[in-house]
Amino acid sequence: MIFYGRESERNKINRNLRKNTMQISLIYGRRRVGKSELIKQCLREHSGKSIYYECKQTTEANNVGSLSVLVGELFHFPTPAFQGIEMLLDYLFNTATDESLILVLDEYPYLRENVKGIDSILQSLIDKHRDTSRLKLILCGSYVDTMKSLLMRENPLFGRVDLTIDLKPMDYFESSLFYPDFSDEEKIQLYSVFGGIPYYNKLIDSELSVRENIIELIASPGARLENEVSMYLKSEISRITNANEVFDALSKGFSRFNDILSQSHVSSSPTLVDVLDKLIRMEMVIKESPINNPTNKRKTGYYIIDNLSLFYYRYIYRYLSQMNVMDSDVFFDRYIKKDFEEQYVPKIFETICKQYLIRKNKAGELDPPFDLIGKYYYDDPKTRTNGEFDIVTKDPLGYIFYEAKFRKDPVSKEMIQTEIEQVEKTGLNCYKYGFISKSGFSTDADEHMIFIQLSDLFHCS
Repeated sequence: MIFYGRESERNKINRNLRKNTMQISLIYGRRRVGKSELIKQCLREHSGKSIYYECKQTTEANNVGSLSVLVGELFHFPTPAFQGIEMLLDYLFNTATDESLILVLDEYPYLRENVKGIDSILQSLIDKHRDTSRLKLILCGSYVDTMKSLLMRENPLFGRVDLTIDLKPMDYFESSLFYPDFSDEEKIQLYSVFGGIPYYNKLIDSELSVRENIIELIASPGARLENEVSMYLKSEISRITNANEVFDALSKGFSRFNDILSQSHVSSSPTLVDVLDKLIRMEMVIKESPINNPTNKRKTGYYIIDNLSLFYYRYIYRYLSQMNVMDSDVFFDRYIKKDFEEQYVPKIFETICKQYLIRKNKAGELDPPFDLIGKYYYDDPKTRTNGEFDIVTKDPLGYIFYEAKFRKDPVSKEMIQTEIEQVEKTGLNCYKYGFISKSGFSTDADEHMIFIQLSDLFHCS
């Protein structure tokens, strides 16, 4: 089985596993983001002994029994009998004195729910064996709030974790590795729907078209991912109605707090704050302020960053009744096709372009590297207008404005001049202007311009 991407995270984990001392690692991230597969891949790349155990939502005795079976299998002796989790873990810490051993406790929050004081037990064992054991303990979990709490000062494990990885969804480039047989334009379209979640991307069938994959996986009754978003929300949020209302408003393009409140019919401002905070912690929504005015709450916006959720609420949730009584192809053509091609994908393309620029910046390929990237808010009192530029970078020399064009026609000299004039009218003083075009350019760049082709996005480091 081919493992795609995650080079940075794999290097960090493997570096820890090769050390000759005890190492405690904490790996967490939202459901389906690929934590378990990342750890398993690192175990495959490591030659030493390891135990991978997925904790269960059951009693301590049941977990101890299941883990004991794996211990017996690893060391080739009958299943040992331990009186509790502390005795079992103490045995593994001791065993790792003579040889290095990896212990993975996946879905650690389940064990935490059913074993009173497990954090304190681990703290005591870590302190007891710190100077003698070479155990590599990896705690992994999908409940991000719970996992983050292990790092807080009041938690017994505070200060004892050597490596922390908050695993994020893949960007467009790593996601595209799952579907290499599609064209660059099709890769943009697929990422716009399935985002950077490996589980979703593994389901994409290279023998089907983009349209067929969308219909097969989410835009038809009984589709594999039809209930994926709603089930994830129900597992994390008690009052799902409020979350549905907020997502519906966000998917329509409402991003300011007051607009979301009026459009979503959520009962009160405090309730909306709670819902948005939860969605942000779940890494499905982002709170973003303009780079030129980061402290202005009035100019702060909320945006769905999970592409499958955005697609679901924009097309499936809103038209669920129609989808259930229509032919899937007819439903796609009537409720998805035009808006998807003309509005939805071009908007996601802006996010992809940001990811591309960040990739180039991290690789040291931009001179000078930028310090900030994001939206730039402008307010013109003369014309009583305001708005945002979606992609602006700031570096020691000043601002660079970028315009992303996902359209059939090449970007012309006239289009460039119009964009530059609009920017200049707002008072944004740029020393360069960048243009990223799906269909190329019908003019040449001068020294104050940056031209980026669609193919460039898939030939970066």
